[in-house]
Amino acid sequence: MKPKVPKKIGLSRRTFLKCTGTIVFAIGGSGYLLSGCKAKEDGAKMAVSDGYLIVDVEKCQGCISCMLACSLVHEGAESLSYSRIQILQDSFGKFPDDLTIAQCRQCESPACVEACPEDALAVNAEFGHVRMVDKEKCTGCGSCFEACPHTPARLLVVEDETFNRELKSLKCDLCANAPYHWDEKGGGPGGKQACVEVCPVGAIAFTRKLPDQEGESGYKVNLRDKNWVKLGYRKS
Repeated sequence: MKPKVPKKIGLSRRTFLKCTGTIVFAIGGSGYLLSGCKAKEDGAKMAVSDGYLIVDVEKCQGCISCMLACSLVHEGAESLSYSRIQILQDSFGKFPDDLTIAQCRQCESPACVEACPEDALAVNAEFGHVRMVDKEKCTGCGSCFEACPHTPARLLVVEDETFNRELKSLKCDLCANAPYHWDEKGGGPGGKQACVEVCPVGAIAFTRKLPDQEGESGYKVNLRDKNWVKLGYRKS
């Protein structure tokens, strides 16, 4: 049976804003904006994730080590296009608004999971209720991308080499399903996250506490100690 091949659509203003923040260009991958799938209508409450990534944008130096590490443990190769975490830099912005870290929030009520018509996005109880993509079920329709309420969207829709370059959705799974993970215990809420481990300045951290779901303050936090204050950074 031939896989579904969704059509490309025009860019709405919201989609354009998501696209410009999400899609980065690198050898080996490219992003797509696709839609046309219906959202699910059931409103069953989902279990919250056992883990979350929180970040300090003022501490971040924009080195993109986290992006390279993310793609490496998941895909076996360094590629900015396949990174589940995105570092966005604004050359015209003024510190600290010249840089943004866009990581999946593992939302309490994930719109992406609700929107998937194939149940390819689900709350995985085996890996601490992390919101994960089942590539076997994913058709690359892009419904999850469109449903994500955050800008840029915290998902990617890319060509997957392991599925004959079919379109598949990618999102952060806290390294729960990272085939090339360096630690024998792996990732997930009970393991190690590549972006956290590789960040040279500690701008990304893992927490088990559910962040405030309103706005960005729960996910963008102060991870600076007194030594950073001595360097001229703000206390809070």
